[in-house]
Amino acid sequence: MINRERIERIIHSALDEWQQLNPDGAKVAKVPGTVLFGEGSTLDSLGLVTLIAAVEREIAQEFDRPLTLVSEKAMSQRTSPFRTVATLTDYIASLLEEDSHG
Repeated sequence: MINRERIERIIHSALDEWQQLNPDGAKVAKVPGTVLFGEGSTLDSLGLVTLIAAVEREIAQEFDRPLTLVSEKAMSQRTSPFRTVATLTDYIASLLEEDSHG
């Protein structure tokens, strides 16, 4: 079973990294409902790419396996897995679960 808290900590860490790099000082709340992509998001497209790269890097370190978040599977979903912290957490957990089952 994948620990969702570990995944959320990774996403929060990546948000912290983005905030440090963000010149306008925008703050992003680290709660499940925080919008990462689309209407209401504080992140621009470059911010989202930066966040995804940081999450992928930290997932590889934390779980000792590479994970690609942007894929045909991600783009074909009805609701974007990048919409909120919660949807991204769910998506990562499902990918890690699939990977652990072969």
